[in-house]
Amino acid sequence: MASSFRRIVTGHDAGGAAIIASDAPPNRVVSLGENGPVFHEVWNTRETPARIDRMGGEPEEASLTLVPPKGGTRIRVLDIMPDARNLTAISGAEARAHFEKIGAGDAATHATVGAPHPFMHRTQTIDYGIVLDGEITLIVDKGETIARAGDIIVQKGTNHAWSNRSGKVCRMAFILIDGMFSEGL
Repeated sequence: MASSFRRIVTGHDAGGAAIIASDAPPNRVVSLGENGPVFHEVWNTRETPARIDRMGGEPEEASLTLVPPKGGTRIRVLDIMPDARNLTAISGAEARAHFEKIGAGDAATHATVGAPHPFMHRTQTIDYGIVLDGEITLIVDKGETIARAGDIIVQKGTNHAWSNRSGKVCRMAFILIDGMFSEGL
């Protein structure tokens, strides 16, 4: 697993001056198994515009959830392990179970005939994916591209999967924004 990082959160004191409210690694780090991704949950908001208060903490969540709260946002860092050798043998049911671990079983689309990757999924979100370290292959229904450290992906509610073919851990930051599909999507 890659090393952690600091989550520095600001706030305001009683007089309204800006302060450092906390400075520590994220307190929610969840691994989805031996070869699964590691989620470093950084922060979420519950509404737009986001409420700004003096010292409020991150809204509590009962479990790891792929998508942001309805009307809200989420930022996380994801460590994506190199692809497992038996990746192509994963069934639609196994892929769905993988996404159910993160509260998004309905996002799994592997059962689609001719799906290019077993972990294809689609969420009603706009996602900004920033490759911090390593490289990752973004797979969509009709194509794929390799993104490397410094590249930014704007993922607009499309059916997609991430494939780490590099042999090394890839670390990405994701900012997820709740969205709504236009008619016909």
